[in-house]
Amino acid sequence: MGKCMRLLSVLLLATLCWLQYDFWLGKNGLMDYLAVEANVGIQQKANAELVQRNQQMYAEIDDLHRGQESVEERARSELGMIKPNETFFRIIGEN
Repeated sequence: MGKCMRLLSVLLLATLCWLQYDFWLGKNGLMDYLAVEANVGIQQKANAELVQRNQQMYAEIDDLHRGQESVEERARSELGMIKPNETFFRIIGEN
């Protein structure tokens, strides 16, 4: 009985050591998890910067679009400019 218990204890200890090694250093172990977690943090920071850059670009595009509309409106009202294939009518009052 003593030899069997000793063999079982050694087998259980070897299994425990193997599981600990696999947990800490094995594939998809704690070290891999920490490395992936760090990469996720870096990628989230890069994504946040890209989102901010995109928002700035959309704001610039909107400003340019509105600026073009205001320039066109001013050219039409103050200078009497028309687009190609448009007809311009000026109504003159009696005064």
